[in-house]
Amino acid sequence: MLSIQKIGVIGRTYRHLNRYRQILAIFFKYGMGDLIDRLKIDQYIEVGLQMISKKRRDRVERLTTAERIRMAFEELGSTFIKFGQVLSTRPGLMPVDFIHEFSKLQDDVPPFSSDKAISIIESDLGSREDIFDFFNDHPVASASIGQVHRGRLKNGEEVAVKLRRPGIKKIIEVDLEIMLHIATLMEDHIEEFALHRPVNIVEEFARILEKEIDYKIEATNMERFASHFLGDPTIYVPKVFREATTERVLTMEYVEGIKISDVDRLDEAGLDRKEIISRGAELLLKQVFEKGFFHADPHPGNIFVLPNNVICFLDFGMVSTVSRETREIFVDLIDSVVHQNSLMATQALLKLTEWENEPNLRLLERELAEFMGQNLYKPLKDIEIGKIIKQVLEMVTRHNLMLPPDIFLMMKAFGTVEGIASLLDPDFDMIAKATPFIRRVKLAKFHPKRISGDIIKLAADLRDFVQQFPNDILEITRIIRQHKLSINLELRGLESILSTHDQISNRISFSIIIAALLIGSALIVISKTPPLFFGISLIGMVGFFAAAFMGIWLLVAILRKGRL
Repeated sequence: MLSIQKIGVIGRTYRHLNRYRQILAIFFKYGMGDLIDRLKIDQYIEVGLQMISKKRRDRVERLTTAERIRMAFEELGSTFIKFGQVLSTRPGLMPVDFIHEFSKLQDDVPPFSSDKAISIIESDLGSREDIFDFFNDHPVASASIGQVHRGRLKNGEEVAVKLRRPGIKKIIEVDLEIMLHIATLMEDHIEEFALHRPVNIVEEFARILEKEIDYKIEATNMERFASHFLGDPTIYVPKVFREATTERVLTMEYVEGIKISDVDRLDEAGLDRKEIISRGAELLLKQVFEKGFFHADPHPGNIFVLPNNVICFLDFGMVSTVSRETREIFVDLIDSVVHQNSLMATQALLKLTEWENEPNLRLLERELAEFMGQNLYKPLKDIEIGKIIKQVLEMVTRHNLMLPPDIFLMMKAFGTVEGIASLLDPDFDMIAKATPFIRRVKLAKFHPKRISGDIIKLAADLRDFVQQFPNDILEITRIIRQHKLSINLELRGLESILSTHDQISNRISFSIIIAALLIGSALIVISKTPPLFFGISLIGMVGFFAAAFMGIWLLVAILRKGRL
């Protein structure tokens, strides 16, 4: 597990000092000096940012903020690249232009040495000679978290061995602790960032990264995915070799195929492009609408084509699930949009999204109606899913709604497949392909087996309620008898009433004091209480002046409020 701790005085901890300075220097280099000032980091660490020339800052500041942050993340390395990639799947946390920019982040890290690779294998699996008949010291691919080597097991199986980069766990822990510290400062000092709860975002990212660096979890994802398509000849999932798999080592079957975006090689091999994209789209639709478990990163580098147009998925570090209820709401949204029912579309969209403050429903419904008018009066094959997704994201962001990650990843997967389709078969109609699946999801709600299951579940829930309710009543009664029950009432709007009441009370009290001063001073003057000045009591005169001053003060206060 990742060990993440909150940082106190960061500058005194050597574990973080140099890395923190490096992060801040790169932020400053990309024109984010104002952000550093607002975070008040100088009280924690001596930044020392003089090395960035003014000419370079001027050149960088011509770029958009999203481009600058993306470039800074690329320079900061593995953890920040992964952070940007995760943020690109979280609409609602980031503006659409940031999501688009962060989706460009790619790992480009030189491989680590063969000595370190062999050390990892022998530390986790034992002697290399006892496991592998052959192991290529030179990796075939390298990324920020790990790299892949070819090998052959003792039983003759050709394998791909993914090894986690040595020391990456410690690097990630340090970066995450610094991220958490910066996020805490954002919540404390920058109101517009505090609304997005950056500390929660960093903590969620830590949980995601913890799963991604554990290769046993990826192995489980591969096996679960393969089990969903047993007997399907159109798909192939590489076999996992559990006996040679650990948290840092993933050994899987080596697959020789053609990248799905390599059109020339597909044609040379005599493969059918139309059949490939048709099968690929159908497999994605099955994953989402039938299995509820899908490959969340189906970009061209993760999809190979094997002989006979068989689709092979690779890299299962990012998968996602979508519940039956969510699938049905999503289908209701599509159905209401197709039938141009803006009210039902608004209700379905609100069920799919999350929000803190209730949006303006009338305005949202009007925007949805305009959206449907712009996109539905054209042939289905001319509807571009990628553009529709972007418009939906912009609309959701404008109304301060947040799409859950599973919904966004599902939409993004459809957009990615559409992009591949534009290479292989420009006439491919994704909407027409999805129509039978949408129809089946709608009809499944009315299947007798489903209805009977829902009735049985409702009856079971009702039985549990009837059984538990008397016990709950007895428990509440016992708490009341022991005087342990406390009720906190929050009466909103009372503050203004109490404030007005205080003003009234103060003015009445002031008026009584003024009247008392006038009457008392008059009695003192009449009785000629010494000392006297020209035959008039000085004490009475002071009382009159005090009453006059307080009366003027009261009058000014009333006039400033705008009403007598």
